[in-house]
Amino acid sequence: MTSDTGIRPGVPPCGSGCVCVECDAAGGWWFPLRRCAACGHVGCCDDSPARHATAHYEAPGHPVIRSFEPGEGWFRNYTTGELYESGPDLAPPVSHPADQPAPGPAGRAPADWADTLR
Repeated sequence: MTSDTGIRPGVPPCGSGCVCVECDAAGGWWFPLRRCAACGHVGCCDDSPARHATAHYEAPGHPVIRSFEPGEGWFRNYTTGELYESGPDLAPPVSHPADQPAPGPAGRAPADWADTLR
């Protein structure tokens, strides 16, 4: 990964909930979550109905995300399309809580949620 990616390792993610903030505010659901490596914003991935992680990249232009799923540590650069198996250590937490369901939050995803993924 190049040094001009805008990654800020000391910035913690998610505030108080470790959820997709936009989905949560709208009463929506997500599967799975991604973390902006520049500002810590947590958003839903492109498989989710709302695609908030991509929308976040498109708005402020923060190109690098990291998976926010337990056990995953990969990074992706939206601008270049490059995928990295690992990258710099970021401020904790490095994933949403393991007991947080996926899709989440509990009880919001429709019964046919898997059929709606992109």
